[in-house]
Amino acid sequence: MILFQPKRVIFENAALEYKTGKKIMEYFKHKDVELLFSKSGRITQIPGNTASEMYFESKNTLVVGIRKSYEFQSCKPSAHYQLPLVSGCMGMCEYCYLNTRMGKKPYTKVYVNIDEILNRADKYIEEKLPGITVFEGAATSDPIPVEPYTGNLSKCIIHFGKSKNGYFKFVTKFTDVDNLLSLNHNGKTTVRFSINTDKIISEFEHGTPKLKDRINAAVKVIDAGYNVGFIIAPVFLNPNWETEYRDIIDKIGNNFSDSPITFEIISHRFTKKAKENILTVYPKTMLPMEEEIRKFKYGQFGYGKYVYKDDELNYMKEFFKENIEKYFDKSSIKYII
Repeated sequence: MILFQPKRVIFENAALEYKTGKKIMEYFKHKDVELLFSKSGRITQIPGNTASEMYFESKNTLVVGIRKSYEFQSCKPSAHYQLPLVSGCMGMCEYCYLNTRMGKKPYTKVYVNIDEILNRADKYIEEKLPGITVFEGAATSDPIPVEPYTGNLSKCIIHFGKSKNGYFKFVTKFTDVDNLLSLNHNGKTTVRFSINTDKIISEFEHGTPKLKDRINAAVKVIDAGYNVGFIIAPVFLNPNWETEYRDIIDKIGNNFSDSPITFEIISHRFTKKAKENILTVYPKTMLPMEEEIRKFKYGQFGYGKYVYKDDELNYMKEFFKENIEKYFDKSSIKYII
């Protein structure tokens, strides 16, 4: 079991006015953690004299706060909107795009005003009637490691299970799914597992479960009637990559060939800002971030990123299509980018 056990928990004062905030306080006041408070909502109590120290101390920090804005960001191509439950992640994946988004203090923050967030989601659903609306619960986080003391994920699954036109999905690298198995989801929630080769997990995805454990968790979830998918990301076009990723697809095919699995494939990309932050925290990283052999491209949020060149991407797309379609219908592939 991999549960986020932080060194310190910082409560925004307003969070303690909510039931979930009080519940989290009750949980941690009996643990060997430092409890701190922020009246203003500004997080200034994380120690560290260097960027590396601040990064790792932040990774051991949980902030309990409220979501002040009820405007949800778009979430293409995964969903219509992001559903803000958590930001940040306890995992320490060297390539993580949160290195761009969260900068030098990537602490995990949970939002306790979950009822207000779900009420806003319902209004988005109403605006799109009679069509459906899909919400992504892990656009800026991994919600599984904090679920035992927030319960937010379970509330979302039950909430969307009662919705006629709303659907929910989230992605995780973690495997503590047992508390989700008996929930009344009514087929409205899709659980996706982010996976990669054993080599990539070992070298770059620090503090996360092994590939075989993620696949075993997916077996549990699909047996509980959930929709299940796999995000293979980021795909690194390193020497021998075809053999390593073919092995992943064979493992999935052997376990799930009779199930309606979906696939999302995302090639490795990085921004200049992320590269700078990564090299500050992991100066000996072996991540392939040579700008001169990549193509520069602007993303949906307006910042530029370095991606593989067109001929490499085209070959990668054909590779995944060919190998996935040995086991699954071509409609199982949501996108390859």
